[in-house]
Amino acid sequence: MFRFEWLWAFAALPLPLLVYRLAPPAPEAHAAALRVPFFAALRTLAAGRARRGRPRQLLAGAAWLLLVLAAARPQWVGEPLALPQSGRELMLAVDVSGSMKMQDMQLGGAAVPRLAMVQQVAGEFVERRAGDRLGLILFGTRAYLQTPLTFDRQSISQSLAEAEIGLAGERTAIGDAIGLAVKRLRGRPARSRVLILLTDGANTAGAIAPQRAAQLAAEAGLRVHTIGVGADQLLVRDLFGTRRIDPSAELDEATLQSIAQATGGRYFRAHDTEGLRAIYALLDELEPVAGNPDRLRPVAELFVWPLGLAMLIAALLALLGLPLRTREAVGVVGRGASVDVLERQ
Repeated sequence: MFRFEWLWAFAALPLPLLVYRLAPPAPEAHAAALRVPFFAALRTLAAGRARRGRPRQLLAGAAWLLLVLAAARPQWVGEPLALPQSGRELMLAVDVSGSMKMQDMQLGGAAVPRLAMVQQVAGEFVERRAGDRLGLILFGTRAYLQTPLTFDRQSISQSLAEAEIGLAGERTAIGDAIGLAVKRLRGRPARSRVLILLTDGANTAGAIAPQRAAQLAAEAGLRVHTIGVGADQLLVRDLFGTRRIDPSAELDEATLQSIAQATGGRYFRAHDTEGLRAIYALLDELEPVAGNPDRLRPVAELFVWPLGLAMLIAALLALLGLPLRTREAVGVVGRGASVDVLERQ
């Protein structure tokens, strides 16, 4: 559908005519009469100039019309598009402490650090959350807000992909990460506030205890889902051969379970890549992506076309002005006028 956003701009169309009719005429210059032998030639030249001035007036009128059209903001309004809005504020808190470099996860058939696996799977989860306002917290010794709440899922995915192990310190501040999420989500008008916290260790740093942070989250209406990451066993080689170790020995599952229980969330255990994918799929069911979508009509601004054409006409008028005066001067000289008389005129 085509429309003009500012129809009142067309009221300016008769403005040049009103100025021509109502503005006082310019004062006439009174000069001494000069008798010249080529007056007839000058009169003929003036008549030709008047005839050639009419196309310029038409071009100037067309330029003014195009400028008014541009000022009225012509737009093309497209078909309505569904814009899902769940009203959910969802924050991801990802552990980037030193322990996340443990290579006990498989991705594409190769052993990768825990953070690399989380980046891949959590990135897939983010792409599915159309309609949610998402944010990203990275935490280690301290917790940092990496990306504020936004509908721009691409920004969240990029920030997550660019996260580095040890970026926020080597230890783990689970309580601070929850406290930062509470601070960012408290008081925001939302039907549902959710924090998904992923870690592979225990709380070893920070200014606030995880249990106290969970209590604050519950009071703020923030539901916390916790995910513990790490394999059950890992084969390592040393001087004495191959032995099995438990790479998740430092994972504090009891604390993560108590946090989830206190806030109405759930605790999940991710032993491998597929397990983490299943957890995020389950979170999609627990926190569904929205129901009643809003309608949005895309609007394309078209004012650049009449504006550009008006500028081209103005440039054409400027180019036509100088050559015309040159031809007039040459014509007068051809009829016997002297250069001195032309310069005085």
